[in-house]
Amino acid sequence: MSLSLSRPDLMRRQNLINGEWTDAHAGGRYAVQNPASDALLADVADSTAVDARAATDAAYRALPAWRDKLPRERADVLKRWHALILANADDLARLISLEQGKPLAEGRGEVAYGASYVDWFAGEATRVYGDLIPQQQPGKRMSATKEPIGVVAAITPWNFPLAMIARKIAPALAVGCTVVAKPAEDTPLTALALAALAVEAGVPPGVLNIVTASRTQGIEAVADWLADERVRKVTFTGSTAVGMHLARESAGTLKKLSLELGGNAPFIVFDDADLDAAVAGLMASKFRNGGQTCVCPNRVYVQAGVYDRFAAKLAERVGALHVAPASDAQAQIGPMINRRAVEKIRRHVDDALAHGARTLTGGTALALLGPHYFAPTVLAEANDEMLVSREETFGPVVPLFRFASEDEVLRRANDTPFGLAAYFYTQDMRRAERVARRLEAGVIGMNEGAVSSEAAPFGGVKSSGYGREGSKYGLDDYLSIKYVCQGGLD
Repeated sequence: MSLSLSRPDLMRRQNLINGEWTDAHAGGRYAVQNPASDALLADVADSTAVDARAATDAAYRALPAWRDKLPRERADVLKRWHALILANADDLARLISLEQGKPLAEGRGEVAYGASYVDWFAGEATRVYGDLIPQQQPGKRMSATKEPIGVVAAITPWNFPLAMIARKIAPALAVGCTVVAKPAEDTPLTALALAALAVEAGVPPGVLNIVTASRTQGIEAVADWLADERVRKVTFTGSTAVGMHLARESAGTLKKLSLELGGNAPFIVFDDADLDAAVAGLMASKFRNGGQTCVCPNRVYVQAGVYDRFAAKLAERVGALHVAPASDAQAQIGPMINRRAVEKIRRHVDDALAHGARTLTGGTALALLGPHYFAPTVLAEANDEMLVSREETFGPVVPLFRFASEDEVLRRANDTPFGLAAYFYTQDMRRAERVARRLEAGVIGMNEGAVSSEAAPFGGVKSSGYGREGSKYGLDDYLSIKYVCQGGLD
């Protein structure tokens, strides 16, 4: 199956700054490779702080005119962008599969998912309401209005190269902010193509700026945004360690931050659960993108009475998954993003086996397919001393933990610094209410494995960050509230 583009002009290699495609100021470039084969896809601009500053200059100049447009005018631009994303969905999906590795069917799904945020926030652009505060004193009228916060810096991860940047850019543009963005160094091509379509849709020069950079240069470029007082907000999806760094470094200019950080999601199967539904939910939530998602279950707790039956059903399903590059139309699991990812998965599996786990299926790298493949794996008899209990594996590995009681499993599920997502399956509605209330996570899947939606707030608690993306709540992080007190009315 060919992954070539029908529109080669969507394969961009330069930065987008002030509506122009430009090389990095210093002329640097770095290689983007296909994780399925390590083949070179493109050399893209390796930007520095000079390029980041040029992007901020452009965004700051463009802010007043974009902010002052009528909301419906901004909405119309977003609607045109949404239509172009859908019209070019196949090419965008191919780009995702080429640089990120996920199967083409998942790439198409990501395009639709990312486009849904553009469509949603196009609608929300015209629904940014304020309040008239009930009169407190004679002759005074008080009101609260919401205004765009200003220039927004968006820093996005490699696992969803279209959806994550669309989820950040769309609400910013909808409310009247301008954007500087740096996509992940492993997957810049999809973001650049998305930006090309935004320009085609009529996003004015300077309103959306994209700079690409390698890992080392990217740190320098982002540091410039963190120190620049004109950048009023940073939105980041990635590791907790990096999120904490961004919070520290941006404190000097008191920026508003949205941080969607690491996870260690529990998935709980009670003994009264519909086991077939629970297996299906786990397959959907765990093996999307080969387990390389921040909300995928990392610890699967199964009550003792149904443990063996659940493990057998799950191992059968997981063992049948087809691992292959995206060019294989039947692929269900693609390569991991790079060698570091495979090494971490291997380390977690080896540690679990050394601490008493049993392999029910998988457990090995698939070197014959390429350097970045790992077999979908189910490990039985996992315990809380293993790395898979304490660290986010970010791969296709399911460790099964046995538990006895509701109180026990909730204590263990919450015994983590993280709190992004949590899932549980039960047919007891009284238990369902108790468990949903007691789980310490920002996103809960109750008898459901697919929880993400443009209409729902997405974000975590504890070390999984703060702020929300998506839904009407997702607009608030791009707005500031202005209180106006008008006197002399009597």
